[in-house]
Amino acid sequence: MKTAELVLDTRCQIGEGPVWSEAESALYWVDILAPAIHRWVPGTGDRRTWTMPAPVGAFGLRAGGGMIVALKTGVHFLDLETEALTFICNPEPDLPENRLNDGKVSPDGRFWVGSLHDVSPDRQKPLGALYRIDPDGSCHKMVGDLLCSNGLAWSPDGRTLYHSDSRAQYVKAYDHDPETGAIANGRVIARPGEAEGRPDGAGMDMDGCYWSAGVSAGCMNRYRPDGTLVEKITVPTPCPTMCTFGGDDRRTMYITSHRERRDALAEFPTAGGIFAIRVDVPGVPDAMFAG
Repeated sequence: MKTAELVLDTRCQIGEGPVWSEAESALYWVDILAPAIHRWVPGTGDRRTWTMPAPVGAFGLRAGGGMIVALKTGVHFLDLETEALTFICNPEPDLPENRLNDGKVSPDGRFWVGSLHDVSPDRQKPLGALYRIDPDGSCHKMVGDLLCSNGLAWSPDGRTLYHSDSRAQYVKAYDHDPETGAIANGRVIARPGEAEGRPDGAGMDMDGCYWSAGVSAGCMNRYRPDGTLVEKITVPTPCPTMCTFGGDDRRTMYITSHRERRDALAEFPTAGGIFAIRVDVPGVPDAMFAG
């Protein structure tokens, strides 16, 4: 079994949401609880951080510059030069114990973001949902009754949406209409077990295989569209959280992680770092928000 290697010892509390910028040859990611967005240019070592005023779940780069950012306080635009935030919408103003979590821009330029209930002792209240933010700023609830919305990715042709619920421990596929953003025919394709771990963030390769972070098993799992597990990569940290594909050929898989498992920090001091591995099949490029 292949093993990823540490490339940046960031020790994020919850490193998440990696996005590769082809224009900058740079990797962006978030630290949810020490709320910030980070950028690293592997070729030069240059780094920059944008501190956020509230927990940050996800973001997407915008075609016109800057970012769309999902904070606990709602969805905003971020100007990367001035660091100013512009409010767009709050999908859940009536659920103050929820926070926005995993998010990603779809191939057609819409921003999708999910939520979770983040207060109850067992975090088992199905109050989470999945939302779609269109380029005009309108917000649409797409899926409800979730424990922990996660694992967004689209097939190379943009016609299948993949999505997971980490706490309910399943991966679903939906038919996706790139013209309207509508989804239909949701079906469970995988129920990862203990060896595969709870399905966290995800990425997609050009062969149409879905790479899911096994956040409780220290691995990345590669599934075919029918849910067959065909490959596993070990990550030398207990809790990998999500991947993206970068480099000139998009064959370097970058993997974020968290360090919430305090019992494992003595053995894994670099938990929360960025890990990477070369893969055989290039990844689908990260899309940009059209608004």
